Amino acid sequence: GDFTLKSADGPVVLADLRGKVVLIYFGYLNCPDVCPTSVAAAAQALTALSPDEAARTRLLYISLDPERDDLDQLKAYAAYFHPGMIGATGNPAEIAVVARAYGVSYIRQPAGPEGVYAVDHSADTYVVGPDGRLAEIIPYGTLAPEVAATVRRHLP
Repeated sequence: GDFTLKSADGPVVLADLRGKVVLIYFGYLNCPDVCPTSVAAAAQALTALSPDEAARTRLLYISLDPERDDLDQLKAYAAYFHPGMIGATGNPAEIAVVARAYGVSYIRQPAGPEGVYAVDHSADTYVVGPDGRLAEIIPYGTLAPEVAATVRRHLP
């Protein structure tokens, strides 16, 4: 489904990305291992695409932890993995609507004595086709070459 979220560079509107393949990953910046592994594979896949293929592809990282993940941090995190990746979030209600639309499950765990908490979440990458519809789900652990092949299958 279409959505509008916020990034450090302004609104992120899925409908504005029609005509491109969009890889969407839901996570949070303090995720110790699952998020960086998945995002790295997607970023490596984008790097493996030809310049023309990469121009028709977007990688979107949506934070499930808007209370801790601010827009500037998301921008820096995204840029660390790939210069074309967009880090976005919204308020908790907006994130819940978008996550539900993609079947993403997540739950904030209780904070420990130091106030630190984890957010347990689905770890798949969602492929939105050029028509704006969910085209495929890439399971956690898929390596970059297969992610690139998946993108190529959906490019117009």
